[in-house]
Amino acid sequence: MYNEKDIISKWNSEMYDCYETETDDVDFALSVIGLEPKRILEIACGSGRFLVPMAKAGHDITGLDFDEHMLNRISAKISDSQNIHWHKADVINDVWGNGFDIVLLAANFLSNIVSDMDYKQAQELMIQKAAGALVSGGHVLIDYAHTFHPEKWFNNPAPNVVWQGTDSEGNFGKMVLLNSTFDSNSGIIQCIRRFEMVLADRSSLVQELPTRKHFASIEQVRTWLERAGFVIEQEWGDYQGNPISESTNRAIIWAKKK
Repeated sequence: MYNEKDIISKWNSEMYDCYETETDDVDFALSVIGLEPKRILEIACGSGRFLVPMAKAGHDITGLDFDEHMLNRISAKISDSQNIHWHKADVINDVWGNGFDIVLLAANFLSNIVSDMDYKQAQELMIQKAAGALVSGGHVLIDYAHTFHPEKWFNNPAPNVVWQGTDSEGNFGKMVLLNSTFDSNSGIIQCIRRFEMVLADRSSLVQELPTRKHFASIEQVRTWLERAGFVIEQEWGDYQGNPISESTNRAIIWAKKK
């Protein structure tokens, strides 16, 4: 991610699997999608946290991601399945395909797009491309971290350790977010993503990557969906099914292509 050195990217993929083990969001998505087998496209599928359970539930699912180290971890999680597919893709510039019943823009993807284009434009583009990939009457499921007070989340100069640990090759690392700021006028979040590594050969490696994102308000996402030809059918603010409110921390949206 974010032009990391290859050894860091591989370490990062292993740490993702170690730390990102929650299932509430996957279970919730499966409950929304239902039991009838669907043809599903997941954008930024990573190492298969959504992809594999969807396939095991009987859906025919395809995943796109640009991180080869993430994609290389999928095959060990599922065997002899004909209904799961994945390949490397730049989801901004590459074609997604079409004829899908459901497109998943889940797991905070709207907040983790990797692109040189204007971030807000990239977010809307993902919704437009979702519409193009769906059959008429198909659905998009959007799930991302949401608050009505992003300045409380993102104005944080203190170091924040995202994860740390040792990978299968003996490389120890730590990923830290530094100097996080939020501009309330533009919605832009900026921070430094710092990787501190002690490699198996005892050498050290440090890489700092400036990170710039756009926080999407619920009003903006609703507008983008309307422009792309979607009708919102349901919204939730958490995985217990509560509405989006001051006390919830998600925006989960189920919208139908007209």
